[in-house]
Amino acid sequence: MQILIAGASGFLGRRLIPHLRAAGHQVTPLVRRPPRPGEVRWDPTAGVLDGTVVAAADAVINLAGAGVGDKRWTAQYKKVLVDSRVDTTRTLARAIAAAPVKPKVLLNSSAVGYYGDTGDREVDETSPAGEGFLADLCKVWEAATHPAEDAGTRVALLRTGFPLDPEGGLLKPIHIQFKLFAGGRMGSGKQYLPWISVPDWLAAVTFVLDRELAGPVNLTGPEPVTNADFSAALADVMHRPNLFPVPGFALRAAVGEFGGEALASQRVLPAVLVREEFPFAHRTVTDALQQAVSSIT
Repeated sequence: MQILIAGASGFLGRRLIPHLRAAGHQVTPLVRRPPRPGEVRWDPTAGVLDGTVVAAADAVINLAGAGVGDKRWTAQYKKVLVDSRVDTTRTLARAIAAAPVKPKVLLNSSAVGYYGDTGDREVDETSPAGEGFLADLCKVWEAATHPAEDAGTRVALLRTGFPLDPEGGLLKPIHIQFKLFAGGRMGSGKQYLPWISVPDWLAAVTFVLDRELAGPVNLTGPEPVTNADFSAALADVMHRPNLFPVPGFALRAAVGEFGGEALASQRVLPAVLVREEFPFAHRTVTDALQQAVSSIT
């Protein structure tokens, strides 16, 4: 396929591009800076994207968005979080709708934050949206794909959990804490954590791309675990103690409102992937953590 990808420079985008190219696809990154050979410049804030580039694509993948945990959630940064997702999605969806020859599929990033705090309750793609800033963000983010869907392009919403890689995402700071013999659970440890290995995430994106799957698809491992179980598994894999819990009030004091969201419980199941018999390479969190830790050792 000829694939356009937004968010190519991000944590997951940097891994997805070589994965897609190894599968034989032609990948063109969309960039905001002056483009290098093989790239295309666009301006999603202004809604500017060359329609001929979109018309030449078989598929569009959108991973763009400012990092949720990169800064404290001031009112200004919350706006950045929303705009960086909605502007890019809206620009792509409108360009697809306006193209004389439309891409067959749009894979648009989303997040399990859509479900809010689910406590011990299992949720899947049929579950309603939850409450809170991240849930509200995911709703407007996903809604921005509607022009492409209304124009007849297949749209899949990739509701991703926590990809486990020590170079980014949730595992990066936690891995460092355990490496320094200072690791432990966060808060009570009873909250569920929807994880996925990076190899399974990459394979799942290709899986959704190649099949006629539309609507929400949870990209999470098949066995969500509590934060306490996650911490114990990481300690075991890294041969480190699991003795220094981070109290909820300390996390909130350190990172503000994001700390409260980080302590939410999300018992999310990948029902669509399971139904479609997706072959998970890492079915347990221990398998996923062993793969992640071994990638840097």
